[in-house]
Amino acid sequence: MTDGARAGVRLDTRSLRRLRASGSLTRWVLYVAATVGVAATARFAIAPPRPPIPRPVPVAVADRAAEGFATLFARRYLTWDAASPALHEQGLTEFLGGSVDADAGLAAPARGSQRIAWAEIVQARTAGPGEHVYTVAAGTAAGEPTYLSVDVVRGGSGELRLGRYPALVGPPLVGHAETLDSGAAGPVSDPGVTTVVDRALRNYLAGSGQNLAADLAPDSVVATPAERLVLDRVEQLEVARGGGVLATVGAHDSLGTTYTLTYQVDLLRTDGRWMVGAIQTDPRT
Repeated sequence: MTDGARAGVRLDTRSLRRLRASGSLTRWVLYVAATVGVAATARFAIAPPRPPIPRPVPVAVADRAAEGFATLFARRYLTWDAASPALHEQGLTEFLGGSVDADAGLAAPARGSQRIAWAEIVQARTAGPGEHVYTVAAGTAAGEPTYLSVDVVRGGSGELRLGRYPALVGPPLVGHAETLDSGAAGPVSDPGVTTVVDRALRNYLAGSGQNLAADLAPDSVVATPAERLVLDRVEQLEVARGGGVLATVGAHDSLGTTYTLTYQVDLLRTDGRWMVGAIQTDPRT
């Protein structure tokens, strides 16, 4: 050391009582923390936190009567004959009250006629409580369909009525299919599956119920199509993502019309062999 500098050590004096009190306080803090931790652990073990239960989403139920009301209105509204204009009004009488135009706002031209050959619902939306707006596609025997938007209201007593004048609208948006998604998970590699599906579809398309029954699993019910077809070939056989197999086949009818069709065939393994549970549809549902 130089210039008279001295090394020094600082001493703090505390009483033994204070040291003991400080140690006791530290222990109590640890005890409390441990107790809280144990209590929290026990709470989570007995009643673990759970995420909030999601509220059920209401499922829209189709109102078949309202759909029928809209379809029938569209057919009568779009059907007219210039030679008998009163027939148009008579057809709409049950839909309209005395304060509404008897022809629902449609005045037929001086010449010609129009008769609707078919009509069906292609879109639907809910406009409010008890109120639905339906888009009805309606077509004549020839020509492009007309799309009519019809507002249907169900009153407090359950009666159906027209909500407002109809509207002529455009068709639903339709895209062009570049490719068809078969919904397959991969090709079928089991030759036993290939044999059963080929034989079952051949008998199914031909309407050979007795021969088809030999490949049906117990309690299976299959309704064969009314149009009898001859199976020409199975073009593709794949495992369906939802179960069973998807069979794309080529077939023809008695007139020589050819078809490419895809059938989903459900299969069951019974007594060591593959059996058919269903073909495309279940006639019981």
